[in-house]
Amino acid sequence: VQLVASGGGSVQAGGFARLSCAASGYSEDSYCMGCFREVPGKEREWVAVMATNGDPEYADSVKGRFTISHDNANNILYLQMESLNVDDTAKYYCAARAVSGRYCSNFWKWWNYWGQGTQVTVSS
Repeated sequence: VQLVASGGGSVQAGGFARLSCAASGYSEDSYCMGCFREVPGKEREWVAVMATNGDPEYADSVKGRFTISHDNANNILYLQMESLNVDDTAKYYCAARAVSGRYCSNFWKWWNYWGQGTQVTVSS
């Protein structure tokens, strides 16, 4: 399984950005996909997760501002980020894991496939 992330970059506070994550090599019908972020010196934290046949879940810090979605036909995960603030500055990672149901953990160690990460820097 390969996850290739793109998007992000430098954004002014209040602006928006979109991350994309193209997945390939999956043979399972159902899996979780998620977005996490990390800043130096802190543990990787979850941003949003969703199962391919389930509803998205969001961390409180991004709820109402970020939207995760999945293009099932092309196996691309999107994270639309709105109203960005400096606290959103981080390296963002996409992740995936095959599942049999709809449960997707928000603990980063549960996930077994990771994209390469892409930096989002929000300036005030």
